[in-house]
Amino acid sequence: ISGYFRRLDNPLMRVNDALMAFPAILLAIAVTAVLGASTLNVILALSIVYIPRTARIVRASVIVLREMEYVQAAIAAGAGHTRILWRHILPNAMAPLIVQLSFLFAYAVLAEATLSFLGLGAVPPTPTWGNIMAEGRQYMVDAPWIITIPGVALMITVMGLNLLGDGLRDVLDPRLRIQQ
Repeated sequence: ISGYFRRLDNPLMRVNDALMAFPAILLAIAVTAVLGASTLNVILALSIVYIPRTARIVRASVIVLREMEYVQAAIAAGAGHTRILWRHILPNAMAPLIVQLSFLFAYAVLAEATLSFLGLGAVPPTPTWGNIMAEGRQYMVDAPWIITIPGVALMITVMGLNLLGDGLRDVLDPRLRIQQ
């Protein structure tokens, strides 16, 4: 298993490092500015921005897990690569991945609202929180609820996604189940 990941290490991780060198929102703005404002382009931009971060978390988890004693014992017992991957590595790598994905999903919701607010996201009249807040700017003095309500809804959604990620980690992490 370790030889397989060493072969993939250099070129893919260097591309990930290059993509992660830019702040996420600036890279998303650049991608959507080049591709144009549309829902599909926002999805593509956010995928380009957040997939390297997810891949880095998964890679780090697998590298730590492959050196654990129970994986080494499975290798010594003659277990195949597929069995080791599905039985030992993937279940233990899921907790950090679930937490990371819940946080990244929350960041993606914020980034989509930001892109829509700047006019680079979904094209109006598509109702996104960013579009609603952008259109409500001109009425902020007379009707502040036009911008406040979508902002509060966005805040509650992001907080809920973060709490969901923490709850899923607590439920699904095998290491936490053993300690209880």
